[in-house]
Amino acid sequence: MIRQAKGRTPRRPNKKPSSTQKDPVGVYCRVRPLGAEGEECCIEVISGTTIQLHAPEGFKTNRNGEYKETQYSFKKVFGVSMSQMELFEHVAKPLVDDLIHGKNGLLFTYGVTGSGKTFTMTGSPGQGGLLPRSLDMIFNSIGPYQTKRYVFKTDDKNGMEVQSEVDALLERQKRENNPSFPKPSSSRQKLDPEIADMIKSEEAFKTEGVDEDSSYSVFVSYIEIYNNYIYDLLEENQEDAIKPKWNGGGTPVRQNTEFIPPQSKILREDQNHNMYVSGCMEVEVKSAEEAFQVFWRGQKKRKVANTCLNRESSRSHSVLIVKLAQAPLDADGDNILQDKSQVTVSQLCLVDLAGSERTGRTGAEGTRIREAGNINQSLLNLRTCIEVLRENQMCGTNRMVPYRDSKVTHLFKNYFDGEGKVRMVVCVNPKADDYEETVLVMRFAEMTQEVEVARPVDRPICGFTPGRRHRNRAFKEELTRKLDERGGPIDGDVPFGLNQVVHSLPPLPSSELTDPNDDITLPRLIEALQNRHRIRQMMIDKYNNTANLMKSKLQELGSVHNSKDNLIHEQNGELGNLDKIIQNNKVELERMEKIIRMQEHKIDILQKTTKIYEDDKRSMKYELETRDQRLQRELSEKKRMEQRMQGQVTDTQYKWEKECDRRVNAMQLEMQNKLWVKDEKLKQLKAIVTESKTPGRPDPPPRQTQPQRPSREERLPAKRSASPSPVPTTTPVRPLHRRSHSAGGEKWVDHKPTSSLDLGTVLQPVIPNAIQVSAASGKALAKCDRYMLTHQEVGSDGEIQTKYVKGEVIQTRGGGQSVQFTDIETLKQELTAVPRRKRKSSEGAPGDGTGGSWTDVETRCSVAVEMRAGSNMGPSFEHHVNTKRRKP
Repeated sequence: MIRQAKGRTPRRPNKKPSSTQKDPVGVYCRVRPLGAEGEECCIEVISGTTIQLHAPEGFKTNRNGEYKETQYSFKKVFGVSMSQMELFEHVAKPLVDDLIHGKNGLLFTYGVTGSGKTFTMTGSPGQGGLLPRSLDMIFNSIGPYQTKRYVFKTDDKNGMEVQSEVDALLERQKRENNPSFPKPSSSRQKLDPEIADMIKSEEAFKTEGVDEDSSYSVFVSYIEIYNNYIYDLLEENQEDAIKPKWNGGGTPVRQNTEFIPPQSKILREDQNHNMYVSGCMEVEVKSAEEAFQVFWRGQKKRKVANTCLNRESSRSHSVLIVKLAQAPLDADGDNILQDKSQVTVSQLCLVDLAGSERTGRTGAEGTRIREAGNINQSLLNLRTCIEVLRENQMCGTNRMVPYRDSKVTHLFKNYFDGEGKVRMVVCVNPKADDYEETVLVMRFAEMTQEVEVARPVDRPICGFTPGRRHRNRAFKEELTRKLDERGGPIDGDVPFGLNQVVHSLPPLPSSELTDPNDDITLPRLIEALQNRHRIRQMMIDKYNNTANLMKSKLQELGSVHNSKDNLIHEQNGELGNLDKIIQNNKVELERMEKIIRMQEHKIDILQKTTKIYEDDKRSMKYELETRDQRLQRELSEKKRMEQRMQGQVTDTQYKWEKECDRRVNAMQLEMQNKLWVKDEKLKQLKAIVTESKTPGRPDPPPRQTQPQRPSREERLPAKRSASPSPVPTTTPVRPLHRRSHSAGGEKWVDHKPTSSLDLGTVLQPVIPNAIQVSAASGKALAKCDRYMLTHQEVGSDGEIQTKYVKGEVIQTRGGGQSVQFTDIETLKQELTAVPRRKRKSSEGAPGDGTGGSWTDVETRCSVAVEMRAGSNMGPSFEHHVNTKRRKP
């Protein structure tokens, strides 16, 4: 069976950024007050943009034990005295302005647990946070230009449809009559005391430059991300995300005893590659009070818990999505333009991130530990995405940003890709216990400020004449005023029609009677009345004919209408059947969607399981490769160690062989010197004995006998370290020169620096087969076996002494050469004059031909073999030449 080649999935083209201009992420810092007076503070506000962190007592940050103070800069720093209104004016107000002008925005709070994030976002009665003030500003700006409910209608694909006012009216009636649909909350209802009077009237804001020729509508959705699952907080019957789903009988919904996992919403991508939460409930609101009431209804369902650091600690990330749909009016300025392409949808996401925490400090157990782990993991994924974005922008790399590792980053990836402004409020607690976590938060904030986001472009203009709404309103007001002046359109039409009928009849003659015998006026009046009666009769006949004609036509129309009614009834019956089919299809579709959601959830679980297995596989593979590499390194290290030990054994063996040879040669030379000394002594003794037996010469006194001299000479060699005794002559005798054993067939490198002085000594090294160099080089060392360095230095007595440092050239494994020094020969010259010692009167004159023994060493050329005590080097020669004066 031939396997078909797997087709390559075409790569989706990257969406072009909305603008070439980029703005950095706006990062603000807010410092909350200390909880108790006298508590140690580790944060100091230096200026409006800079804060400084002090290490608390007992916390050393430097190796030398000094305290380290670090400064961090932000776009603006809000100290303890800053109000909620000032915070909103600098942080959220520009985002609301952009929202009304058709641009997206993302605002989220970040910090450790208990740092005031929820208070910054929500606030309290009388101190409304960023969220209620944003909603209030939106409705203050677009209040007069809002459409009626259901003119804008959301679809299931993150889009917005526009329908006529008639369709919107039918939709409203349908929802009012159907109890299954949730009733929209009215702003007239009594608000919850916890959210009443959040904003004072004098603190209200309003956007300038709102487009009056457009109609607006606001939609609100509220979700939470709990344990990396998305849940809709506005659903009427939301199941608890922790508890399993059971039916009313107390048994699981499934056939087996398995628990049904919590069903979360799914993130999808629309046709514009924007991420949205599929199946999330979007509520249309018409006032700030209604919007905040919807938010508070979902806020009560948010997961909170009591920890050691926070009484109401958020256990999930909450996201309030405010969508603003706007469409231009038609050319008359009366109705909304029925064109879906002209509808602009902008959204503002207000995110309250859960705080990072350490389980050791919060005292979390069981479920709280799992929640804290998921919170910290999602925040870590956010930090990783920011790091990769910063690296790609600063280093020019193209690393893939891991948005999909967390639902938080996956949901908001469009904002970091250039779909709107991004702002972050870093909330910090100045108490010393949070110092370490605060340092990590500051580093993340400092890194986030270096990320740049593409600036969104302005929305296109529809092309209609501006001021249409104002002109239409002025026209209606003028028309109403004129109709009011005429008394209304219905009351004026009836007298006008009667006057037309009266004026069509002939006028009546004068009916005034002045004379009882007048016979003209009455007959003329009777004739006029008869004439009018005839005309009236003619009009009645004409009216009857017209009425009959109209009746016949109405009958015909009635028959046609009846037939059409019958046709409509039949079509209604067919439509009813089709509605039933559609309802059945909808039920089937819902069932299939549930199956699809279940399958997608299973796929998600399988993907996570597969990811875990793949991670385990990669880790085990990496560990196996690491162990293999470690084993290979150990084997190679063992081989290198064996080679090194073998080389060391060889070098040591060679060194000891050379040392043994040197010692044997030294011992042989010492024995030869001793034999030579003994021979000389025997010769002297023989000469003395022979001279003493010469006839005619008296014997010397016993205390001055000649045999006492050899005893002094016997002591001298032991003191001179086996040096040969001088020859008994008046002229200096050149000592026996010891030839180095290296003067054979080996080649030498004679390294003599250019700074060496020529002292003119008699003893000079003569080395055959030598290469003379002034500086050692690898080329010269490669050709030779031995090495000698000439070194001159000034001794303690002020004289210059020459040292010849000898060594052996050894080839290294890398192809180079190294020199191992073996011994040092010293050549020293003394020029000082020493007074001679007088001879005994019994000894002959220096000019005598007799061979008497010497009484001083200054008359001889003394030769000695010098070897330092404890040295393993060979002997060296010292040659001393002294000029001796003779008596005249």
